[in-house]
Amino acid sequence: MEIKDNSTGQDYNPFEHRNVKKPNSDIRSLANLIKASLGSGLLAIPLAFANSGWALGIVCTVVIAFICCHCVYIFVETSHGCCRVVRKPLLGYAETCKVAFEVGPKQIRPYAKWASIFAEFSLVFTYVGVCCIFTVLIADSVKQIFDRYVTTVDLPVEYYCLILLVPLCLMCQIRYLKWLAPFSLLANILLVATFAICLYYIFKDEINFADKKLVGDGARFPVFLSTVIFAMEGMGVVMPVENSMKKPQHFLGCRGVLVIAMTLIMILYTTLGLFGYFRYGDALRGSITLNLPIDDWPAICAKVFIALSILFTYPLHFYVVLDIFTKYTEPHIKENYRSITQVVARIAVVCFSGGIGIALPMLEQIINIVGAFFYSILGLIIPGIIETVFRWENLGKYNWILWKNILIVIFGLGSLVSGCTVTVFDIIEKFNSKME
Repeated sequence: MEIKDNSTGQDYNPFEHRNVKKPNSDIRSLANLIKASLGSGLLAIPLAFANSGWALGIVCTVVIAFICCHCVYIFVETSHGCCRVVRKPLLGYAETCKVAFEVGPKQIRPYAKWASIFAEFSLVFTYVGVCCIFTVLIADSVKQIFDRYVTTVDLPVEYYCLILLVPLCLMCQIRYLKWLAPFSLLANILLVATFAICLYYIFKDEINFADKKLVGDGARFPVFLSTVIFAMEGMGVVMPVENSMKKPQHFLGCRGVLVIAMTLIMILYTTLGLFGYFRYGDALRGSITLNLPIDDWPAICAKVFIALSILFTYPLHFYVVLDIFTKYTEPHIKENYRSITQVVARIAVVCFSGGIGIALPMLEQIINIVGAFFYSILGLIIPGIIETVFRWENLGKYNWILWKNILIVIFGLGSLVSGCTVTVFDIIEKFNSKME
């Protein structure tokens, strides 16, 4: 489609032309969006505070929440602008990147296709990584319970990852976001219950503040960044959620679905991160539920709840990977074979993600790698570049949009390089300690 330089499409309202199959209400969309950013990330936040120190953790969590929310906001707003230009009712994540390059400065227009490919590459690998994290987290929780109450069974966590592939394959056969919404709602309820139980154990006894650091070791701060970025970001799910809304105009704005979701997420993260660190200190593990006692029924319920919550969340993140797969394969597959192809592909991707979790069952390190590398690209670097490219002819007074996005991209690159470097050294150290 040829796009003229002066084609702004201001007379075209994409919302009026959307015909979404099984659209979601604002409440369901809010549930999906919150669930996309909650889960293993919420429970890993106390460990992040242990790396940063509690005072620096509070400040930086609020700042990162604002940055992540802003990046989602500008990307969705850019997507709406691209829809008006090409006169399409909706665009996905990679399609938005492609159109932004097509209408951007003439020098970069030939790279529009590559921008789309890079965006989809980032999406696929990000959410494959998330699926690996979910597999290991569920396996860790189940293993703790079995090790305590089924003493005749003593299996390494890798075997639990393997067993989990069966229910995960079944869950991932759900194909529509509308049908996933009840699971997301149930997962949110279980997560809130887990959150409440964690708070119960945190405040059960007197908390000792004396030995807790205001500011942690500077060498561990990149790990804090990686964990919080992983926890906050849900960029890959944002466009599917927004595109499936019955009233997409309610997504942005001061009282929109996005701002409400990110505000709740920021409050939950800051609360659990701060007091979780105060309670358990440097003994924190990749998920705070793994620090809870194994002999108390509330703690056992929390471990079961988080395992079920992540199980119900898994298909929502998995949806992103299959959405891209379907886009490229469906036109080349006969209609009679599309259903069986979907079934086989879903099983194959679940097994691939599980295989990575089995090969590297290190929850903290996988979280840090996914947060530092993939989410920095997906949620920070790409939105900053795409808004700049799309608005190249109108970057505001003194080009403030350009300078603002340069800072966002630098922040994303800094998080990527520093987080990956520290995490790789952590993985090497763990392997060396196992071999000794």
